[in-house]
Amino acid sequence: MIDTSASKKQNAIVAALGAIALVLLVVIYFVPAWWVSLTAPQYPKTAFPQGIRIHFHMNGVFNGCPKVKKKEIEEDVVLDCVHEMDAINHFVGMYPTGAGGVVEKAFSPFLLIFLGLLIIGFIIPQPKLRFGVMMAGWAVMVGWMYMTMMTQGGIKYQPASYIKSLVTALGEGKEEAGEELSPIIAKLQKSLEASGDSSLVKTEEVRSNLEKSGQKKLSDIISNLNKGGAGHVKTLKQILAEAKASGADEKTSNIEILHQAFLTAQSRLPENKRQKWTGSGMQVLLWHYHQTLARWFNNPARINPLVRKMTFAAKAVFWGLIIVPPVLFFLASFGPAFFYWLLGLIPAILPVAFVIEYASWLYWFGHSMSSMGAFSLKPFMPTVFGQGKVAQFATHSYPHIGFGLMVALSVIMLLAVLIRRKQLKTAAAAA
Repeated sequence: MIDTSASKKQNAIVAALGAIALVLLVVIYFVPAWWVSLTAPQYPKTAFPQGIRIHFHMNGVFNGCPKVKKKEIEEDVVLDCVHEMDAINHFVGMYPTGAGGVVEKAFSPFLLIFLGLLIIGFIIPQPKLRFGVMMAGWAVMVGWMYMTMMTQGGIKYQPASYIKSLVTALGEGKEEAGEELSPIIAKLQKSLEASGDSSLVKTEEVRSNLEKSGQKKLSDIISNLNKGGAGHVKTLKQILAEAKASGADEKTSNIEILHQAFLTAQSRLPENKRQKWTGSGMQVLLWHYHQTLARWFNNPARINPLVRKMTFAAKAVFWGLIIVPPVLFFLASFGPAFFYWLLGLIPAILPVAFVIEYASWLYWFGHSMSSMGAFSLKPFMPTVFGQGKVAQFATHSYPHIGFGLMVALSVIMLLAVLIRRKQLKTAAAAA
């Protein structure tokens, strides 16, 4: 590459654009990328100004309902709309939102670091320096990933927000004690019956299906286990209360909640099938996925194959992030020019990849409903963008600030690619 003043200026511009893209990549991790809400007549705007709303982040699903501050409403604690959404959806046999994108969420810090390394590599014009910097970053990424996913207590190396999303996905513990999920949920059966949708049936089987799923009998199971000597067995409600009273910081408390919930789940298994708690990110990921699937519909014949597939996917991503980057970095530094351009183009397709991933999981939710639901609903494709309708519920699905930042990152990287392309063409013509 010819070292001219024009070339130096173009290098500086590409570097500046890359730096902005890196900052955007960091921010994208911490802000919501998409939001979904349900609105219906039984959700008055005075109490639910945005309906039952949830936010999708790169590392989890989080509450999107604001705290209502009105004279006629006193709300000490913000309604957990993730729990509310899951409770509504389970009536038609849909799995909890936490069952989607489990591998992507667990590996999101490392996948974003990988994208960041591609950006850094693209802005470095010298091949040897490019390869050295990217490999150094890869070594740090692999070290963090290995400690997180494979070592004892590795879950503590995950960001606190991810751990919080895992705890949220377990539920509030209300269904374990056989309590009413919420006053609003209590009205759902009547509203579905009144909808006139011929695809909704089995309304007389609500109680029997709930009992089949095990949620109404869980407190009895735990009581029997404790009588049998498994004194550490606790309900999730008890675990949450003890963690809250411990005074520990939120991240430590949430890890302990996962630990205790794991012990309780293992105590319900035959002794020869129980696992010891290691607290590795991989163990927590796979156990939590099984636990989330079985939260409403404990059907091992259906759940176990899904867990096996997710186990394969998690290990494939883990080893993929170890094997693929060095090969790509080497080719991008010393191989055909095509691989160098991939360094800039792969981060640029992030918004497209996100929408494809999001739509694919929505399809899975709409076509993987359990027959143990209180109502039967024909398989359907949930709304990806815009407004839809299911029974009396209006569904809303729209991009949030994080997706806007992804689009901005895409534009910036495409601009950097064009500038670099012009620079290399000029240099080739002058050579």
